[in-house]
Amino acid sequence: MLSNIMACSSGSGAKMSSPNVSTSTMAVTPGAVDQKTSPVLFEIYGELWNVQARLGQGVSASVYRVGSGRASTAAVKEFQADTQCGDYGFLKERSVLESIQGHKNIVTLYGVFTNHNPFGVATRCLLLELLDVNVSDLLVRASNQGHSMWLIQHCARDVLEALSFLHGEGYVHADLKPRNVLWSADDECFKLIDFGLSYKNGHQDVKYIQTDGYRAPEAELQNSLAQVGLGGDSGCTTAVDLWSLGIILLEMFSGTKLKETVKSQEWKDNSFAIVDHIFSSNALVYPAIPVYHLRDLIKSMLHNDPKLRSTADVALVNPFFSIPFAPHIEDLVLLPTPVLRLLNVIDDSHLFNEDEYEGEYFFFLVSMCINVAVLKITILLFFVDIIEDMKEECQKYGNVVSLLIPKENPGKGQVFVEYANAGDSKEAQRLLTGRTFDGKFVVATFYPLSAYKRGYLYQTVQ
Repeated sequence: MLSNIMACSSGSGAKMSSPNVSTSTMAVTPGAVDQKTSPVLFEIYGELWNVQARLGQGVSASVYRVGSGRASTAAVKEFQADTQCGDYGFLKERSVLESIQGHKNIVTLYGVFTNHNPFGVATRCLLLELLDVNVSDLLVRASNQGHSMWLIQHCARDVLEALSFLHGEGYVHADLKPRNVLWSADDECFKLIDFGLSYKNGHQDVKYIQTDGYRAPEAELQNSLAQVGLGGDSGCTTAVDLWSLGIILLEMFSGTKLKETVKSQEWKDNSFAIVDHIFSSNALVYPAIPVYHLRDLIKSMLHNDPKLRSTADVALVNPFFSIPFAPHIEDLVLLPTPVLRLLNVIDDSHLFNEDEYEGEYFFFLVSMCINVAVLKITILLFFVDIIEDMKEECQKYGNVVSLLIPKENPGKGQVFVEYANAGDSKEAQRLLTGRTFDGKFVVATFYPLSAYKRGYLYQTVQ
């Protein structure tokens, strides 16, 4: 069951929301579950699933990583049974998710079920696709350096594709922030999660929307009015999601959280000047033309007037998305995929190219009276032995689908290992990194499956 569920690392985060309260993720240690307050098992469609970790906790719900055997992992969002908002939150999020299923950049809802704990309390649950690292974690790992253009472009395009679909279906996400944008290791894309505050455009049914630091000006006004008991339509349309995305992309470029910046009076007086300053401060790190396009893309999302703000569809045709970028090696460490790339394993002396052989060594071999055909076969068999040895070693950590050792650049001497799923590749990466082969330390990174399948071996940026 659920053989195609996405693998997830312990670093995943999720934010729970009640209809009126925005809450934050609670980070946990892998496998650390408080058995006094958290379930140990869920019975899902007649099968027992073990709770491996609590990924997030909010006012109305908690999220758990669950597993049933090695190949089946998922996320369970359990709503509290003893509060009105818990049941409301379950019904609301279920309704939204069931209406927007089928897009590759939106988390998949596998089903719903009722859990009965040993104390006779029934709780309503969503069974969800389990994803990997979120953008908030990526920002922490960026160490104030900012992310590569490849990663920013990848994230921006995926989120805009999701928003284009979501807005086309008539919904506003209303809580877009780094913790709600997660990487899918098996699908190699970013996906949106947490639709607890979402509503139909023009029919807002929640008082307070968005999270501090990512809240559009019109949402700030609406929330302030609601706090003093005043209602009214402040125009919180799909444009609020574009504002949030603009801030997220600006943070990814700068490598820093901008919560205090966007709350400042200086930002309110002239936000575009601050955006220009952030880009000019980092201009020497990136090529000029992509930087200008990214800056203009972000500024198009950050107009104070929502009517002037770019839509998702318009943003997707910005010239920034027509520029091809190669990933940095840090990107291939941060974003898991089913393909593992091993560096510092195969020595160049073990790799022979026939053209080099026939040109450089031909006269030497003839003078030594060596049979060229026999030597070629010997070299080929030796190379096959290397591949078989590497495959045997890599299969200790999971099901190996294919293995490639290029004999020419780019990629010469690197070992590319395709696993059946990202869970196996992550385990292999964890256990192989730092090991020694022939006296050399192995470096293991991930590699885009789509590029590997096309035979496109990036010359990664160091």
